This record gives sequence, structure tokens and C-alpha cells, in this order.
Amino acid sequence: MTTSPPHAPLPGTPPRPQPAADGLVSAARRNLREIAHGLSHPSHPPVPPLANASKRWRRLLPYAAVLILAAIFVPVTLNVLTNEYGMAEGLAGLLAVAQTAPLLMLAHRPLQAWWIIFPADIVGALVLLQYPEPLMGIWPWPPPTLICYLFVLLAVALRETRRTAISVWALTSVASLVLHLGGTDRSNGTAGLLPAFGVVFMVIGAVIRERGDAQRRLAEQETISEAERAQRTLLEERTRIARELHDVVAHHMSVITVQADSAPYRISGLPEQAHEEFAAIAASARESLTEMRRLLTLLRSDGTEGERAPQPGLDRVQQLVEATVRAGLPAELSLSARLPDVPQAVDVSAYRIVQEALANVIRHAPGARTRISVTSDGAHLTVLVVNDRAEQPDSPLETSGTGHGLVGMRERVRLTGGTLDTGPLPDGGFRVAARLPLTPATPEAPEDS
Repeated sequence: MTTSPPHAPLPGTPPRPQPAADGLVSAARRNLREIAHGLSHPSHPPVPPLANASKRWRRLLPYAAVLILAAIFVPVTLNVLTNEYGMAEGLAGLLAVAQTAPLLMLAHRPLQAWWIIFPADIVGALVLLQYPEPLMGIWPWPPPTLICYLFVLLAVALRETRRTAISVWALTSVASLVLHLGGTDRSNGTAGLLPAFGVVFMVIGAVIRERGDAQRRLAEQETISEAERAQRTLLEERTRIARELHDVVAHHMSVITVQADSAPYRISGLPEQAHEEFAAIAASARESLTEMRRLLTLLRSDGTEGERAPQPGLDRVQQLVEATVRAGLPAELSLSARLPDVPQAVDVSAYRIVQEALANVIRHAPGARTRISVTSDGAHLTVLVVNDRAEQPDSPLETSGTGHGLVGMRERVRLTGGTLDTGPLPDGGFRVAARLPLTPATPEAPEDS
């Protein structure tokens, strides 16, 4: 009886690969994947050349480049025309300047530079026909002329439209073909060098330009996205402020209203004057709560809901003045009984002007006698608020103001197309006069500051 070796494979079973070879293959594949990933995915985002340079240097770089080109090719072209082609120095100098000096214009006006260099190159090619064929045998474009012209084509592709660049190259190709066919004794195929190399340079310029345009569009999109993020942050902050205002102020205003309404029932023996005072406090608290909730609606949304909320108008000016009188300010109202139909914007603006003017009197001249008049001549609504000098000028509620009240008045009046006149009076009082049109008018554009 025969037995198989302990580790011998069974008949018909393929041999297993060696573990060492398996490991080498896996490592090689892994390394190849890492190399391919490294070649296709840069470790850092691409940074444009001179991205960290100052704007001044980036602006001056093109001018420095064309200055260097002109400084190099003017003497080189002159030397080639005189020494290699045997041209007279005076004529060679004129052609060299005409063919290379316009390189200075490539930084800002490449098309105008082409209009000078292109005819100069053609004239130079025709002049060279009058001289013996040079040893290098390159005609109609000497090497410096060819290189300069390629830089011109590159600049045109970078700065001008695609149609203009193609037109420039096409005219160049036609000129090369005509010169090639006309100068048969000099034609050796070198006339096609300029159109051939010109295509390459123009493609390079077009690619660079497209990349620059794409980067600018990307930067614009990033700017727009940043503005949208800032706007979204602002809206979120407004919503947060509105929520906090509602949680804190609305609660306390509601408590004040309830306490003022219930005080006559909770406290016995109150005089009639105290009853009226508590009623006034409750009414003012309710009105303040209503105004605050309307403003919170503006904060919570983009303003559309707030615009649909009920707005006070001239029909509530009487209540406003009465509340001001109860607060201790002697005020008189003269409201014309024959007011025509007042547009809603004018109606709201008139009420807000009276409200802000009375608030300014309470803050800066408490106790001053105030006269309010609202009249109309059929075409305009005139709102006039005049207060005398305060009885106690040394103790105002506010010693200095922010000016926001008058700014708000002016903005409201401007939006309705009216005029506003404010200022102190000789006797120490103050005057606010607004003239609002009753017919639709185009508001004045804000002045540039």
C-alpha cells in the first residue's frame, strides 16, 4: 500500500500561487494606483502665476514684457537685415523700427500694433526681393520678423475677440501665399512657416484667454455666492432677533396691558383720574404691542407680509395727539375736515411724520407747547408740526439725538415725491413741514454721497 506525501497536491488540482508572488503583485498594483491618483489629483489647488504679487506689479508686468521684447528685437532685426540680407543701414533701420517698435503697443492695443507691423513686414519682404538671396535662404519673413509677428498674433488672440483673431491669421496666411506665388525665384516653402506657427500661437493665446475668462466667471460666482451667504446670514440673524424680541418684549407688554386693565378692579377706591390714566396706559401698551408685532413680521420675512399688515393713517392722528396730551405734552391738532382722497403711501407717511415729530418733542423739548396742522390745497397735503421752546430746557429726556428720526422723515417724503423742511425757530422752538403730493409722482433719486 502506497501513501502520498503529506503536502502533495491531489491529482488534477492546479498548483496554488506562491504567497510571496501574490504580495508583490498586490503591492505593485497599489503603487500604480497611488501614482495615477497623484498625477491626476494635485495635492494643492492650482494657483495662478503671480497670484500673490501686488496689483501694481501685475499691472506693470505686460508693459515690462513688451519693453523687453522691443529692446531685444530692434537691434537684432537691424543686424540681420544689414549683415545677413545686405540691406543698406538707413533703409534697414527704418524697416527694423517699423517692424519691431510697435511691439510696445501689444500690452494695451495689439490690433493697432498689427495694423502697423503687418504692412511693414510686407514692405520689407518686397524690398528684400531687390537684394541677392541670402545664405540662409529664408524669405519673405526673416527670422526676427517671424518671431515678432508670432508675438503679435499671441497678443491679438489674448486681447481681441475670436473672430478678430481668426481674421488676422487669415490675412496673414493670404499675404504669405501671395508672396510665395509672386516670388517664384525665392519661394522655397519658408513662406508657410508664419501661418503654421501662427496657428499654434493663436491656439495658445485662445486657451489662455478662455482659462482667464473661466477664472473670472468663477470669481464672480464666488462673489455672488458670498453675497448670498451674507444675505442668508442676515436673514437668519433678523429671525433670531425677532424671536428674542417676541419672547421678551411681547411678554412684558402683555403683562403691562393686563395689569393696567385690571388695576381698577384689583385696587379699590381709585379716583376717576387714575382710572383714565390706567386706561391710557393699557391703550398705549396695546398699540405698542401691535406696532412691534408688525415690525417683527418685517424682520421674520422679506418684508412682503409686513407691507400687507394694517397701516395707521390720518384717521388715527387724532388718537395719536390725544395719547401725546395724556403723556404730558400740551398739543393742539388742526385737521382739515375737507381732505380729498389721500393715497395710501401719503396717508401712512403723514401719520409717521406727525408721530416722529411728536416723539422728538417729547425727547428733546418735554412740556413744550406743540401745534399740529394737516391741510390740503387739492394737489398737495401739508403736514406742519411746530413746537415752542421747552419750559425746562435744561432737563430734556435726551440731550443728543442720533438723527435717525429726521432721516426717516426725509426718506418717507422722498419716496412720495414730496419735500421736507425742518429746522429750529428764532424763539428756540422747532419746525417740521412736509409737503406731500396727492397725485402719483416720481420720487427724486437719492443724491450721491
